[in-house]
Amino acid sequence: MQMNTRRRRTGSARAAKGTGTAGGRWRAARASGGNTGGAIRLTRRGRLVLIAAGAVVAGTVVAVPLLILGDGADRTPALVVPEGWRAAQVYDAVDKALALPPGTTRKSLAKAHLKLPSDAGGNPEGYLYPATYPLGGKGTTTPEQLLATMVDTANRKFNGAPVAAGAQRNAMNAYQAVTIASIVQAEAATKADMGKVARVVFNRLERGMPLQMDSTLNYGLGRSTLRTTTADTRVDSPYNSYQRMGLPPTPIDNPGADAMQAAINPPPGDWLYFVTVKPGDTRFTADYAEHQRNVAEFNRGQRTGGH
Repeated sequence: MQMNTRRRRTGSARAAKGTGTAGGRWRAARASGGNTGGAIRLTRRGRLVLIAAGAVVAGTVVAVPLLILGDGADRTPALVVPEGWRAAQVYDAVDKALALPPGTTRKSLAKAHLKLPSDAGGNPEGYLYPATYPLGGKGTTTPEQLLATMVDTANRKFNGAPVAAGAQRNAMNAYQAVTIASIVQAEAATKADMGKVARVVFNRLERGMPLQMDSTLNYGLGRSTLRTTTADTRVDSPYNSYQRMGLPPTPIDNPGADAMQAAINPPPGDWLYFVTVKPGDTRFTADYAEHQRNVAEFNRGQRTGGH
């Protein structure tokens, strides 16, 4: 979130951690959930292999993270879906992992029969849960099977009592909670910041303020960028949260457990604005004048190339 100047969106510390998401980051050791129990531990029984993919999503080359499970004849490849990947990135990764022509996984959506909430309108964004998914033997795993497993995993995570209770406590349904979690995933550089970002979202919604999140705008424009211009904020898009009130119509990525926890249980606070001035220094405030000073400091750093 940044306002009234050319700027880099909140969460810019991500650039130091790696890229590949729409305003998201990929930390290879954290693809939450799935068969690794949360963290990928590179022991003698598993090693992480990164395969550079030819696919390009939002101007970024997508690396396909494959985890090799087991030893010897029991070696089984598994696809790692990182927290914060967009659906488009997941589709391209599945194509590469299964050695399929580009676009195959996207085209398979119609016959995958995914068990999505009615609010999703058939769009699995937000429900391709970040985890580790075994691929089986060559030719034995289909895109439909992988997508269905991802959605089933998300449903188990999101339809449980904790999420339902947290959503109800904050006067929203589970799909809205996933949408907020996806914004949190995109905007927060650290787990510690996730709760604060969620609180900013709620505070602005409750006050009838537009969210003004660069992450939603980037999603609508199909890009990932660290700068947003005034012209960008005038784009006619349902994901332009500078112009549109309320939440975007769908999640903007596929959030993990930490982001969801932040969305359903944000800490108390009066924050309305935030900006990452430099990696590791995200500043939250309820005072607009203070926020403008923080944005000015960020812009000075950008002009001098300090960040």
